[in-house]
Amino acid sequence: MSDKTNRTFTLTDNTTGKSYELPVLPASIGPDVIDVRKLYADTDHFTYDPGFTSTGSCESKITYIDGDQGVLLYRGYAIAELAEQSDFMETCYLLLYGELPTKAQKNKFEHDITYHTMLHEQLMYFFRGFRRDAHPMAVMCGVVGALSAFYHDSTDITDPKHRMVASYRLLAKMPTIAAMAYKYSIGQPFVYPRNDLKYAENFLYMMFSNPAEEYIINPVISKAMDKILILHADHEQNASTSTVRLAGSSGANPFACISAGIASLWGPAHGGANEAVLNMLEQIGDVKNIPEFIARAKDKEDSFRLMGFGHRVYKNFDPRAKVLQQSCHDVLNELGITDEPLLDIAMELERIALEDPYFIEKKLYPNVDFYSGIIFRAIGIPTSMFTVLFSVARTVGWVAQWNEMIEDPSQKIGRPRQLYTGETGRSYLPLAKRP
Repeated sequence: MSDKTNRTFTLTDNTTGKSYELPVLPASIGPDVIDVRKLYADTDHFTYDPGFTSTGSCESKITYIDGDQGVLLYRGYAIAELAEQSDFMETCYLLLYGELPTKAQKNKFEHDITYHTMLHEQLMYFFRGFRRDAHPMAVMCGVVGALSAFYHDSTDITDPKHRMVASYRLLAKMPTIAAMAYKYSIGQPFVYPRNDLKYAENFLYMMFSNPAEEYIINPVISKAMDKILILHADHEQNASTSTVRLAGSSGANPFACISAGIASLWGPAHGGANEAVLNMLEQIGDVKNIPEFIARAKDKEDSFRLMGFGHRVYKNFDPRAKVLQQSCHDVLNELGITDEPLLDIAMELERIALEDPYFIEKKLYPNVDFYSGIIFRAIGIPTSMFTVLFSVARTVGWVAQWNEMIEDPSQKIGRPRQLYTGETGRSYLPLAKRP
């Protein structure tokens, strides 16, 4: 990295002719960053970057994305390698602590998470305060935000032990809260977690079991769910993660910060993509209608877009989709689904996208939302729960990012600036004198 140090970026004001030297901060991998922290003090100017898409909001060691090359790394490990060889609990440990655990560390971590999965019993009354038809994401926002009222013994963000306990509680209880939100919406009794099940297995058990009969864990489905959790665990400084960091920068408690992240994820432009895939499949309706919709997708004058193909970040291919593609076919084969029209449409769209020159040229490959939506549909998860499952997976990323922010000595309360284009100073005119 020696060739990347002591570099500066020269900025010249065309009006005054003055030049300013801005330090360039070296990245271990990926784009270096121009340090503009003193720009306003030195030049009386702000930068203008709507959406902050060209702005580094923080320094992080957690996740790296190269969208052009289709690269996603957790702490330096390729996502495909983790998804194929690791499991979600080990990946969580990696994101939280920076290194893969030893066997003893992994056993202790899994034990500690497992024994935090129960919810405070009084939270059951909180659930019953929602309308039966409340959207599960609304329930998630409310219940997670309320955790600080039930677990106020872990809200001191200056205490490392409090932060660890809160982090474990959030990671452990999120599947329980999500499953209860689902059970409440369909009028079934809540199912308590079991300490003998692994993380993904426990979630499926709480989602689909009922007191009337024994629920058998299908290893193919639980493995696919575990991979989905790994693939969605973190994704750098996206909207919801930035929301968690911004909320946390004010000193808000961790439960409130994660609730804010859930609210941000709820937006259809962020966490609702796999739900949009299912809505698109329903719009197509039948395999015989696919040619018509493919033609519409290629027509620049038509507003119709194929959801689940291509990615805003990944300009080449989505590395998560490559992993989930096989899991998707494994689940469909395991369940022997032969009479599900939407899944038939999805598989035909996949075939076309991987063979059609237009899709190949435009690099419109099926993305992770395409395959996760199909898997959720196949195992019986309703579309209203898709984003909820996303939040279950992303919680560990939010928590890791929140902890990193709290421990960063350069961290300040978030305070974006603006380009003001409104009225200048005006004099107040009393109501009686206004025309």
